[in-house]
Amino acid sequence: MKTIVVYKSKTGFARKYAEWIAYELGADLFDASEVSVATLAEYDSIVYGGGLYAVGINGVGLITKNLDRLAGKRIAIFGTGASTASDKVFTEVRDKNFTPAQLEKIRFFYLRGGFDFTRLPWYLKPPMAIMRWGLKQKKERTAEEQGLLDSFDAPVDFTSKENIEELVAYIRS
Repeated sequence: MKTIVVYKSKTGFARKYAEWIAYELGADLFDASEVSVATLAEYDSIVYGGGLYAVGINGVGLITKNLDRLAGKRIAIFGTGASTASDKVFTEVRDKNFTPAQLEKIRFFYLRGGFDFTRLPWYLKPPMAIMRWGLKQKKERTAEEQGLLDSFDAPVDFTSKENIEELVAYIRS
């Protein structure tokens, strides 16, 4: 079975997961900017991963807009974010990015990544700075909100090879 792993990463967390997954599966690895739908069509299994920005998976349209052209392929998509891998987060990300019809053709995974404000592209820094300001204004914060606020000063990395086990098993099945 020929497998491709494609990622779109702005701060490195999606790339790290993609590299681990490609290694485990013996798959070809590409940045999303290097592939086309025609390239994807050459593979039996496709893994796509991207970081989350306003709950949207970076670049996932490469897959979702072309599902008809990728019919019959095993497709796994993962999103990475700093939030804990709770059912609430999983459901929110899944439902924002995929329709029920799309979910019949793909399997979605949420892999906890991290946050590093210094590695964000310049155009993402202003909205994140506004979010930081909003968090600072809150009189009471959840533990996760406080953790995110703290991570502006000290980057956090929650990636773990254990997080890819279910996705790898799905592609191998």
